[in-house]
Amino acid sequence: MRQHGSWQGDGIYFGADYNPEQWPEQVWADDVALMRRAGVNLVSVGIFSWALLEPSPGRYEFDWLDRALDVLHAGGIHVDLATATASPPPWLAHRHPETLPSTADGTVLWPGGRQGYCPSSPIFRQRSLALVEAVADRYAEHPAVVMWHISNELGCHNVHCYCDVSADAFREWLRERYGDLDRLNDAWGTTFWSQRYHDWAEINPPRAALTFANPTQQLDFLRFSSDAQRAQLRAEREVLKRRVRQPVTTNFMIGMGIKHMDYHSWASDVDLVANDHYLTVTDPNAHLGLAFAADHTRGVAGGDPWLLMEHSTSAVNWQPRNVAKTPGQLRRNSLTHVARGADGVLFFQWRASRAGAEKFHSALVPHAGPDTKVFDEVCRLGADLRALAEVRGSRVDAEVAILFDWEAWWGVELDSHPSVDVTYADRMRALYDALWRAGVTADVVHPSTDLSGYRLVLVPTLYLVRDADAEALSRYVAGGGTALVTYFSGIVDEHDHIRLGGYPGAFRELLGVRTEEFFPLLAGDRVVLDDGSTADVWTEWLHPAGAEVVASYEDGPLPGVPALTRHRVGDGTAWYLATRLDEAATDALVGRLLTEAGVRPPVAAPTGVEVVRRRADDRSWLFVVNHTDAEVTLDATGTDLLTGQPCGGTLRVPAGEVAVVREEQAVTEAVPAVEPPPAAAA
Repeated sequence: MRQHGSWQGDGIYFGADYNPEQWPEQVWADDVALMRRAGVNLVSVGIFSWALLEPSPGRYEFDWLDRALDVLHAGGIHVDLATATASPPPWLAHRHPETLPSTADGTVLWPGGRQGYCPSSPIFRQRSLALVEAVADRYAEHPAVVMWHISNELGCHNVHCYCDVSADAFREWLRERYGDLDRLNDAWGTTFWSQRYHDWAEINPPRAALTFANPTQQLDFLRFSSDAQRAQLRAEREVLKRRVRQPVTTNFMIGMGIKHMDYHSWASDVDLVANDHYLTVTDPNAHLGLAFAADHTRGVAGGDPWLLMEHSTSAVNWQPRNVAKTPGQLRRNSLTHVARGADGVLFFQWRASRAGAEKFHSALVPHAGPDTKVFDEVCRLGADLRALAEVRGSRVDAEVAILFDWEAWWGVELDSHPSVDVTYADRMRALYDALWRAGVTADVVHPSTDLSGYRLVLVPTLYLVRDADAEALSRYVAGGGTALVTYFSGIVDEHDHIRLGGYPGAFRELLGVRTEEFFPLLAGDRVVLDDGSTADVWTEWLHPAGAEVVASYEDGPLPGVPALTRHRVGDGTAWYLATRLDEAATDALVGRLLTEAGVRPPVAAPTGVEVVRRRADDRSWLFVVNHTDAEVTLDATGTDLLTGQPCGGTLRVPAGEVAVVREEQAVTEAVPAVEPPPAAAA
């Protein structure tokens, strides 16, 4: 973390959003007593309190917040104080309806929910920054405040606004990006469909149109929208930095659900990276998605420890069926985030609300009170986190990287593409999940990241790629690395222009192949490869151009055409997968790649047991999360910090439980890689 040393205290942060304004003041003392009982040491305060702090323009009322912070400080509870700008008060829209956001078809979105503002509105910016100044001036030296929380989940609901204010801001953003109309027209390919612009005033956001909007216009609007949210983050940060000494953060939403903020570009604007993560609890593999989000958050943080700002103790309120978490799941979820780099575990929220849209969202203190399963589990987690204090500041071991780019995500899912079945999350998660099942931890990083420290790099569906990033991958392979690129990668440049000469465009020479035509499959169609594996969704007419053919189609539209190739480049190897393998074949391929690259799991573990190692200098800690319904035994030597029991070579982890072993001696060698299944053999 960029200011990790400035965090107060020595342990792992534990807590929740706290909304004292929702409760009578006589409840506050009970809250603090329960927080101390649970081991809570950090709460986020004031996130949605603008209407109370500023009941009318320029009139501030801080007395209630003064008293709340004083009560928390007296109880030894640290505060992550919000700027309170996450949702404007009703008076702003009443006096300035031009601050309201609009959809692509011109529908105005009225107050009554949250984040009801146009992110490009100068009036919103002015009023929000005035609030930030007032809050910062009053609480910069309050002893309870250890960090500052800008807004909340920026862009969660209002990332895209198509109003006239946003249109003007979009034109200005385009002027800065391109400089003149000739460059914009070239980038947008406006000779197509008579779209050439001769005046900046002619340009609009991609509002509702008769047919497909210009794809580069769409892509640039997505970039602009992310930058508009980032501009609010940066503006608030600058106000704070002139007034406060504590670290500044905001809560990102890194996962495969929220796609429209480019958090790689935002990371430099915060002192520590924080993330919110919520499970789809009906998904039997939700714990794999949790692990992916944690590894990606760590990648955004540059490998540094990070803060889990929000997750849920049990059910949420916004899914079609809000299923409660089973006993032990809260603990496994939370400690998995810690295993993968979190130095703080916070929830939404402290006490379940009595009213409002989130009244059925779970909390640390449920409606039924502290004499509950949930609060018992909260107290157990608090004890766990106190026992893990020494882990804080350590980093996660990872020898594999997966390349992730939000712009590639936006680009691959634009309209009028070869197949709607090609989505960004699909192969990203398929490859990640295969690594998880193999017991291997991966960093999820931007393509511009220095790859030299990794043994294996996976490149799923990197449809849009810049020249510099494609060249960096080639240098990595030539220098001795192993890489796998999947289909529909390297197809376009940053302007969404096709890279001519044959697919996969930017990676053609690296991979030693040339594809002349895509042959996407119809829904439900499958093909068989000559190694016995099956695939669906995608095939392509591929010609080897130096690459070795590993597997070919046995049937389907292209019998005998290569589907999997391997190309030696310098001291390394580049693989190309030109179809969508099923899960078993994906696991087999990943197993072969791990063996070839010399990547091994921290310890051998049964399927369904998650093992991750964190390390600091000459110390290491082995996290073991047992997602199965049976006790498991692993090789480990050291002390389980959660039980205080030594393990002299053998570690037993009961069904559904977690162990964290301070290893007797920092481990430098992992266990031998598991041999790949026969289907993966050459």
